[in-house]
Amino acid sequence: MRIGVDVMGGDLGPAEVIAGAREACELIGPDDRIVLVGDRAIIEGCLAGADDVDSRLEIHHAEQTIGMAESPVEALRNKPRSSISQMAELHRAGELDGCISSGNTGACVAAAQMRLGRLPNVARPGIAVIAPTFKGGVAICDVGANVNCRPQHLHQYAVMTSLYVNAVTGIDKPRVGLLSVGEEEGKGNDLVKSTRMLLEADPHINFIGNVESRDLVSGICDVMICEGFVGNVVLKLIEGLGAGLMKGLLGRLAAIMPDQIGQIKKAAHEIKVMYDFNEYGGAPLLGIAGIWIICHGASNATGIKNAVRAVKEFAGHKVNEQITQLLSEA
Repeated sequence: MRIGVDVMGGDLGPAEVIAGAREACELIGPDDRIVLVGDRAIIEGCLAGADDVDSRLEIHHAEQTIGMAESPVEALRNKPRSSISQMAELHRAGELDGCISSGNTGACVAAAQMRLGRLPNVARPGIAVIAPTFKGGVAICDVGANVNCRPQHLHQYAVMTSLYVNAVTGIDKPRVGLLSVGEEEGKGNDLVKSTRMLLEADPHINFIGNVESRDLVSGICDVMICEGFVGNVVLKLIEGLGAGLMKGLLGRLAAIMPDQIGQIKKAAHEIKVMYDFNEYGGAPLLGIAGIWIICHGASNATGIKNAVRAVKEFAGHKVNEQITQLLSEA
């Protein structure tokens, strides 16, 4: 298996991405390869300080970089030698079996759709993020790939995400909830109401009805379906709220129990690890004719390493093949 890693994407810089790729070598087989896609001089400079460089790491030179604020389609058109563009081309040519990037999400989605295309019968790809909660992980789809959804899109997100969750977590029939402003059947806008009818009629989906945003952390569902605009807002609210609560709680505990600061910090670290997005590696772009894991912009070496694990699990469980088969039957 050959897995491409976008070295030029992410907030922490190429050195952190490369560190994660080096650590990921312990997850791959002797005939597998991790292809570092980016500026050769920068990559070689980062590897030069390493004691030993695994021979399964390869370099594919891509001198251009797509910034986080750039328009995805224009950037892909104007920067064919960017790391994201090159990864997509390599994947299309069969030289890569999967791609990983913590760079511009819009550019990743556009590159995957334009270069790889969609799986048969898939109307729109969606990003499925497993959000850590107090009751375990909950997969949210979509969180940004498609902000102008139709009922058909949300229905397919439920199908694809259910298969993905079953593959990576082993949950036999993942409970699917449709995000709305109330759990009652008549609540929601036209999109939600029409989508609910499709989900109720599909025997392949374990649909439990409408759910509210507060249900994300209650353990009521394993999959939460929504349009990309709403999903992105929900995801970033969770991140910001979690970080803020943790900081406030630590400050308060340190003030009232200064003699136990060591134990407080230890407990805080354990909680942080439990709910760290890096532990999940990244989010698959479901519905494309390939494998593309989109990582958080602030992914560290652990996040990149686990993204490699995610690619291997996605391929090993043949998620795309399952999606194609089930949508053809539907």
